[in-house]
Amino acid sequence: MQKIFWVLWPSFLVAGIAEGIFFTVIDPQELYLFGEPVHFSKIATYSIGFFGFWLICAASSLMTWFLQLSAIEVNKGVGAVSGNGGDSVRS
Repeated sequence: MQKIFWVLWPSFLVAGIAEGIFFTVIDPQELYLFGEPVHFSKIATYSIGFFGFWLICAASSLMTWFLQLSAIEVNKGVGAVSGNGGDSVRS
């Protein structure tokens, strides 16, 4: 559970900052999506923008956490030998 917070909390904070900077510069009523103007309310646009930034930042934090894992942690359980210690000879 602690590892989830290591990913989500910093990404939440950075998403809030990114949204603040982005929507300070860009008016939500002037956004275009696939060449068409966005017809959402300002609150809906802010919310969608925040969750989009949070998703991108969480992916970045998750990648950082994954790259800090040791090879043993990444490969845990891969190629594990079952029950009899790998002996193929039966008694």
